[in-house]
Amino acid sequence: MDLTYTPEEEEFRARLREWLAAVLPTLPPKPPPEDWPARRAYDLGWQRMLYDAGYAGLHWPVDAGGRGATPTQHLIFLEETEQAGAPYVGAGFVGLLHAGPTIAAEGTAEQRARWLPPILRGEQVWCQGFSEPDAGSDLAALRTRARRDGDDYVVSGSKIWTSHAEVADWCELLVRTDPSAPKHRGITWLAMPMDAPGITVRPLKTLAGSAEFAEVFLDEVRVPVGHRVGAENDGWRVTMVTLSFERGTAFVGEVIACRRVLGELAREARKNGRWDDPALRRRLGRLNAEFRALWRLTQWNVSEAERSGGVPGAGGSVFKLRYSHARQELYDAAADVLGAQALDLDRPWVPDRLSSLSYTIAAGTSQIQRNIVAERILGLPKGR
Repeated sequence: MDLTYTPEEEEFRARLREWLAAVLPTLPPKPPPEDWPARRAYDLGWQRMLYDAGYAGLHWPVDAGGRGATPTQHLIFLEETEQAGAPYVGAGFVGLLHAGPTIAAEGTAEQRARWLPPILRGEQVWCQGFSEPDAGSDLAALRTRARRDGDDYVVSGSKIWTSHAEVADWCELLVRTDPSAPKHRGITWLAMPMDAPGITVRPLKTLAGSAEFAEVFLDEVRVPVGHRVGAENDGWRVTMVTLSFERGTAFVGEVIACRRVLGELAREARKNGRWDDPALRRRLGRLNAEFRALWRLTQWNVSEAERSGGVPGAGGSVFKLRYSHARQELYDAAADVLGAQALDLDRPWVPDRLSSLSYTIAAGTSQIQRNIVAERILGLPKGR
């Protein structure tokens, strides 16, 4: 992959910078972390601004409502928006980064026309109904059942760690449709409306005090068969498409954010005297090299995805594995710089340090990523 920028790409960067400089000062103040209805409105308002300016779904295919931009243009967009301090996708991340790309890759023409435009216009929020209390890392062990009843599936079970369920319009839902099949072959991927009768949502509060996760209980919820993405019992393959997006491209903006935090850490260390510690300087220097390398790996992964039809490959697991640990190391270094103030949730980076603890579990544990790398990249035999 050529890592230099063409004149056309630099022109795209300049136009984007000009637009960001004009619109960011007009945004209202960010809502408090615990007010998710207000955060939903704020995040969707920003998404609508991106849509009106032609930046929504920048890298999505044109026939999915996107602009069909090159991988490099997409990375320029992520780099510039993060460096300018633009809002993150927030409540829209499941729809924009997981469900939307999956529907674009696997959905019918009718499904793409129905669900993708509202996601891009900032009109709907999606949540992810994958994990279950007894099926975390072993996702294929899920037990939420869906039985066919005419033109509907009737769904009963429960989900946990369901991102943004309390403010979501739709849920990307995994269900078991054939309990007699091997566990990876009896799963189906459904789009479930969150206002359907029989759904109960119970928010879960994190250490940082916000509640972006929830438990979801499903009691005889009817989901039309037309909401199935992919074939019945082919949901595991469709799920691998979803997870490839989650691991391969969903964290791209966060790499840039970590590089920014690293610079802020160095400045803080110079102010409070911690910079005199050579061990800390070496630590920050190594982290700088880590995140620069992760950015290059991101460029390579996105370029490879473009050549393979837009779906990230197993290289996303290499990225996810290393990024998860590097992020934890970054915020451990932040605690070292802050000292006793690392216990104050109102201090910079402290809530991010708490959230970083989940990264070696979220989107597939580090153990799962190592298995994927071993089997799909290195060609090693599966463990018994």
